[in-house]
Amino acid sequence: MKNFGIKLSLFIIYFVFAALLNSVGYLVERSQEVYGVLKQDAAYLELFKDLSIALVSFLIGSFLPKLGYKKGMLLSLAFVFFGCIGMYYGNSFWAVKILFAITGMTFAIAKVAVYALIGQVTDTKEGHSQLMSYIETIFMVGIIFMYLVMPTFIDENDPDAWLQGYLLMAVLIAVSFFIILFSKFNLQVEAKNTTVRQDFNAMFRLFKKPFIWLFALFAFFYVMTEQGIMTWLPTFNKETLHLDPKLANQMAVILMGSIALGRFLTGIMVKKIKWIYLTVAGVILAAILVLLVLPMASNVPNIEVSTIGDLPLVSFLFPMIGLFLAPLYPLISSTVLSNTEKDQHSSLAGILTFFSAIGGTLGSVIIGNLFDTLGGNKVFYLSLIPMAIILVVLFRLNKLAKA
Repeated sequence: MKNFGIKLSLFIIYFVFAALLNSVGYLVERSQEVYGVLKQDAAYLELFKDLSIALVSFLIGSFLPKLGYKKGMLLSLAFVFFGCIGMYYGNSFWAVKILFAITGMTFAIAKVAVYALIGQVTDTKEGHSQLMSYIETIFMVGIIFMYLVMPTFIDENDPDAWLQGYLLMAVLIAVSFFIILFSKFNLQVEAKNTTVRQDFNAMFRLFKKPFIWLFALFAFFYVMTEQGIMTWLPTFNKETLHLDPKLANQMAVILMGSIALGRFLTGIMVKKIKWIYLTVAGVILAAILVLLVLPMASNVPNIEVSTIGDLPLVSFLFPMIGLFLAPLYPLISSTVLSNTEKDQHSSLAGILTFFSAIGGTLGSVIIGNLFDTLGGNKVFYLSLIPMAIILVVLFRLNKLAKA
């Protein structure tokens, strides 16, 4: 396979960071349960992750080609390795905050590298969309791993047992580091002979294009929607649907699984169906699911559920929203990147990562602060607002995109 070493590295690093980055919902629930943290305070965990992503992605977008994509990926893994070790020995809410700050900063480097390299190893728009969808599928597989494996370390008789999951993550990160270290990056990416100031000016000039502003709006509101649901789904399962803590976290994996399946199917369908049809259908179906399924959460009996056989139907149906949201992020990202010169992909990936991070923080904070006020059975209706905005943005992007 052409550029096999690079593609393998993209899949591996995305798997590892997916597991850590999207453990927010798991750690929000653990922080409340173990450290006695209030929902309002737990909601700001997203801030430590996403603001560090936003800051670094904006700084690194134009600089990374000079550093080298492989070096950037290896540095990311090295730092996050020590973050996991710190989580195990720190065993406090502050250790959680530090872990997310490190994970956010290093993921920003990894994501910009991955998105820039996709453009370097593909030759067509369809090939770009397909690889993007498959890499985002692996991202969701990493999240599934987190939500299936990490809760198995929870032990009611040992309040610190769950931390052993971070030793496991440290081992996986070390393995990933050496696989990427010995992978052949037989690709020459020319770095422009420009100053850092010139690189930043070039990045800011991208904002003169309406296409890029629409892209930024999409990234902001999409991740606001997805992250708000993803982060608070375990808490919704535990408090609104009355699932026990371990089951509440494990059932959240349905959301990740539905997104992974949706993105895998997107990779197959994108060569036959135009991206605008897939994305518009996804938004409309997601909104319909919210309106039809959430009312069921109001009728769940107030009895703790600890076995799969007793689970309410809504705990299976609501997470299926991921199936409909799945095509949006990879398809829109690919559409914009493939309509932009390859030497601008690193800067554009920095912009995407920046606005995604800000949207993710806002979505999580809004849901976290209004969870008790509106109730878990109503708070997710708020997702309909960004969905409506996304729908308008999709039609505008379609008009501006090159045929």
